[in-house]
Amino acid sequence: MPKLADHEERRARIVAALLRIAASRGLHAASMRTVAAEAGVSVSTVQYYFGTKERLLFAGLQHQAEAVGRRIEAGLAANPGGSVRDSLYAWLVQLIPVNEQQRAGYTVFAAYHALALTDPALAEQSYTRGSDELEVVLRALLADAQQAGELSSGRDVGAEAGNLLALATGLADSVMADMRTPEAATALLNYQLDQLFVAASSTSPAAARRP
Repeated sequence: MPKLADHEERRARIVAALLRIAASRGLHAASMRTVAAEAGVSVSTVQYYFGTKERLLFAGLQHQAEAVGRRIEAGLAANPGGSVRDSLYAWLVQLIPVNEQQRAGYTVFAAYHALALTDPALAEQSYTRGSDELEVVLRALLADAQQAGELSSGRDVGAEAGNLLALATGLADSVMADMRTPEAATALLNYQLDQLFVAASSTSPAAARRP
């Protein structure tokens, strides 16, 4: 019987092949046969590990989401003790294609979204779960900032989390469409975060007591 490591290596090889096809040709070109050929395995091997095309596609999506999570963790670790604002930026900037790695990731996520609009089986795989979970994280960070007095108590943290997520994804679209540079996109993200936190500091009790 093959070792567990062999199984994990084969699964990883197949998922990597899927993502290469998705990034270069789109998911419409990712059949079980083309993925098998790209991975250098048989179609029956792909079927053994993933069963259906939808499960294979979802495994690729999970892999991408985990890669984003690792990059976020690395960004947070590089700035220990950073502010809530810094943490928000570390999460949101991962959605903007500021380098080739993130550009390829955006292409894959966009391909999933486009396919899920017309593929009920893929849509049922909860492919938007990552975005939903990210919005929960953003809401929690904003709530922490509000509790600490860094964010105005009048702010609706749920609405602000949704707005920030929508801004970051919209900025990502504009970078991919060459409407603005990655630098211009991150400048707009920083501007919005500054508006949230500067506005909060200017309305805090401490600010109100300043002469």
